[in-house]
Amino acid sequence: MNVLWLFAHPEPHSLGGALRDDGLATLRALGHGVCESDLYAMGWNPVVDEIATTPPEVRAEQAKLTWADAVVVQFPLWWYGTPAILKGWFDRVFVKGYAYDVRGADGRTLRYGEGALAGKRALVVVTAGSPAPALGPRGVNGPLADLLFGLQHGTLFYTGMSVLPPYAVYNADRMTDCAYSCAVAGLRERLHALGTTAPLPFRTQNGGDYGRDLVLRPDLAPGREGLGVHLG
Repeated sequence: MNVLWLFAHPEPHSLGGALRDDGLATLRALGHGVCESDLYAMGWNPVVDEIATTPPEVRAEQAKLTWADAVVVQFPLWWYGTPAILKGWFDRVFVKGYAYDVRGADGRTLRYGEGALAGKRALVVVTAGSPAPALGPRGVNGPLADLLFGLQHGTLFYTGMSVLPPYAVYNADRMTDCAYSCAVAGLRERLHALGTTAPLPFRTQNGGDYGRDLVLRPDLAPGREGLGVHLG
């Protein structure tokens, strides 16, 4: 596979940087083609300041993405979301006509399971200072799946990508040597299975689960509300 590793951390010698380095080495050892976008090292401009033209640096990122069979999106969880530089990468690279507002031959809008990036796999790798229970179903921070919903469902799956279950490393600011070894081993295991792991079962927009108003049919997940209903 061809794998794009999208990395958004300002400190290359951090836990995130160490996981990135080991992950890239693992992919290369497995024989995958690897390309990296280290956003801080690149000095990536996260601000959308172009309207009519596509700058060379954006075209270069789109070329990487087009080349890739899979994308690893790695970042620290900051204020319940991604670092601004990563959000800005999506804002500038996932532009109209390339990643959204794409239509099929029948005129249908292709999104949520369909689109220009269909066939590609995406794996989110996130480090969090919180302990795992606090990002669980009853944790004070809210479930991690809910915090990642906008990225995984509203960005990656929206553009057609198959989104794998995320890989999370908790207690990132209190990492012991033993915990680090476990974190590296877990990431290696996930990368070995990058091409075979079953994706999250998000419901496709045009698969019949939603009505014309794009609301889930009442006979599906009856009596339930919230983000979880969009998983089949």
